[in-house]
Amino acid sequence: MQFETYPFEKLNRLLEDVTPNPAYDPITLTIGEPQFATPLFIQDALRESAHLLNKYPKTAGEASLRTAQRKFVARRFNVTLDDRQIIPVFGTREVLFNFPQFLLSEKASPVMAFTNPFYQIYEGAAIASGAEIRHINLTKADGFKAVIDPNLLEGCDLVILNFPNNPTAATLSLQELVEWVKASQQYGFVLLNDECYSEIYTDTKPPSLLEAAIAAGNSDFKNILVVNSISKRSSAPGLRSGFIAGDAEILEAYMRYRTYVGCASPLPLQEAATVAWEDEAHVERFREKYAQNLHIAHKMLGVPVPKATFYLWLEVDDDLAFTRTLYREKNLKVLPGSFLSRGESREKYVRIALVEETERTKEALERIKPYV
Repeated sequence: MQFETYPFEKLNRLLEDVTPNPAYDPITLTIGEPQFATPLFIQDALRESAHLLNKYPKTAGEASLRTAQRKFVARRFNVTLDDRQIIPVFGTREVLFNFPQFLLSEKASPVMAFTNPFYQIYEGAAIASGAEIRHINLTKADGFKAVIDPNLLEGCDLVILNFPNNPTAATLSLQELVEWVKASQQYGFVLLNDECYSEIYTDTKPPSLLEAAIAAGNSDFKNILVVNSISKRSSAPGLRSGFIAGDAEILEAYMRYRTYVGCASPLPLQEAATVAWEDEAHVERFREKYAQNLHIAHKMLGVPVPKATFYLWLEVDDDLAFTRTLYREKNLKVLPGSFLSRGESREKYVRIALVEETERTKEALERIKPYV
C-alpha cells in the first residue's frame, strides 16, 4: 500500500531548513488538539476507576457508556437510538480507517468518495480498501458546501461527508443533509457523516445526518451512519471515546468484525468518558472559549466568524511560502491547505487551529496580522 505522507510530516520537511526567529516564543496552530485542561470531574472519574485495569473490556463497550452516548444523541439531536444502532469506538480515527475496509471488503471494484479538502484518514482508508477515489470538491464559490453531482455519485459504494467541516468550517443545513440522504437512497451508496465538530459552534447548532434521515422518511437509517467524538467537545482527546451510529443491520456485522480488530477501550477510559458524555455544562464553557477566539480573529484579521469548528481556512497567495515566512519571521506554525487536499486551488489556503487560551490566541493573531 502506498500511503501519502501525513500532513504534519510534510510540514516538518517543509520547515526543516528554516530557522525560526528566536525573538518570539514558539506557537503551534497546526493540529486540532484542544489546549484547555480536561475538566477535573472527568479526570477524577478516570483515577477512581483505575482499579478496573485488571479486566478485559468488551468490544461492544459497557452498557453505561452506550447509554450515555445514546442520551447525548437524544438530548442534542432529538433522535432516539436503540442499543443496536450505536457502537462505542476507540476514537473516531480508528473507525474511519477500518470501517471502509470492512464495508468494501467484498466489493470487486469498490468506489469511495469523500469531501476535499479532507481528514487524511479518509484517503488512507480508501487506499487500504483498494478503492477508486472520487473527490467531492469543496469550493469557495459554493461556500465550501458539498454539492451533489450525479456523475460523481453514480457507482459509489461509500461516501464520507464531514460537516461541520475540517478544515473549511463550512456547515450544511438540515435540508441540505436531507438531499444527501435522498441521494444515498437513489444511488445506493452508504453515506457516513463525520460529525466530530458538531459541538463546536458559534451560534446555530449544526444538525446531524441522523436528523436528516428521519426528516427524509428514513427512520431506520438505511445506509446512513454518523461518527462523533468526545475529543473536541470535552477537551479530552486522550480518552479516545467516540461512537458510530445509524443503520443497525450494517452495525451488527461491523460489531462482529470489531471483535477481531481488538480495539476495545480500557474500562477506566470508558468510565471517564461516560461522565463526560453525560454532562453539557463543561461543553458550553469550551464552546464559549472557541467562539471568543473566532470573534477575536474576526476583529484582528477581518475574516468572517465561522459557524462551527475552531479553524480558520485563511486565503493566502501561496500556502507554502506563507507557512515558511510565518515560521521564519514570527516562530509560528500553521498548516498549508495543499497538505490537506488534492488540487491546485487548495494551495491558496492555510489552516489555523484556534485552540489556545484567549491571550495566547491574541498573541498568535498579532503575529499573523501583518501577512494577511
